[in-house]
Amino acid sequence: MKKKRGFAAMTPEQRRRIASLGGKAVQRSGKAHRYTHDEAVAAGRKGGLKSQGGVTRFTSESGRKASRKRRS
Repeated sequence: MKKKRGFAAMTPEQRRRIASLGGKAVQRSGKAHRYTHDEAVAAGRKGGLKSQGGVTRFTSESGRKASRKRRS
């Protein structure tokens, strides 16, 4: 079996600490994007529609279609 390298070899705490440092650095540099409430709502809606293939409500039939898509 191959030995894990990089992030895969780190503990979750180590990965969290590194991610935190990156977040703090981008905040300090002023390049971080802060979402407004409206932007966040629009992004959530867009992601939900994308994951459901444009279906507004996930029915058993749309679930079967999604399952078939994933397998092929």
